[in-house]
Amino acid sequence: MDDSNACAVNLTAAPGQLPLLGLTVLVVEDSRFASDAMRMLCLRSGARIRRADRLAAARRHLKTYRPSVLVVDLGLPDGSGLDLIAEAAAAVPRIRVILGTSGDPAAEAAVMAAGADGFLPKPVTSLHRFQEAILAHAAPGRVAAAAPDRTHIDNPVEPDPLAYLDDMLQAAEILCESTDEVMLDYVAQFLAGVARIADDAALAEAASELARIRASGGPAASGTARVAGLVQERLRDRGSML
Repeated sequence: MDDSNACAVNLTAAPGQLPLLGLTVLVVEDSRFASDAMRMLCLRSGARIRRADRLAAARRHLKTYRPSVLVVDLGLPDGSGLDLIAEAAAAVPRIRVILGTSGDPAAEAAVMAAGADGFLPKPVTSLHRFQEAILAHAAPGRVAAAAPDRTHIDNPVEPDPLAYLDDMLQAAEILCESTDEVMLDYVAQFLAGVARIADDAALAEAASELARIRASGGPAASGTARVAGLVQERLRDRGSML
């Protein structure tokens, strides 16, 4: 699915509060929860946002539109975001700012090697860091004219809990229905990243352990069952997350 959303902008705000006014950000992100954080960051910065949840959708988008900024998650259902970063970095004309994002800080080296301008470690909830990461690589005139007013960017954004439940539902469907080894690897890293953003320590630890077991070639049945059970608990406890 390829969502294209133009964020409303408060045009009465002081210029320093909307340092990204006029920019369009294409966010390539499979997590609804992480995407909602990006939506709020763009909204508060004055930027428009478009979203693709997989590589194929992002490539279709880029055939038609040219965003000012491209933010790419590395772990996507149909491949690695590094491939898209490399393609975008080599394209002519080049997108003005290309950023990679991941919950694994060690991924920064690979992101930069692929041709990105910068790296956003997850969770991406700080307005200051989001704006700075883009402005640092935007045109010098924009940086000078749109330096963010830090008195307005102290508070991190808080994504919609319903978006987290959407992610849990997506993971539950994969865990219940898929026997594909590649998809099991994908859902382990997907849940580890989403749970870290949501400060869900138990699920983050269980999903990370499953990913480690999978990477080492060990038996994953018990780890998969544990992760599936935690996901079902979150879906049963919908009320407590709202």
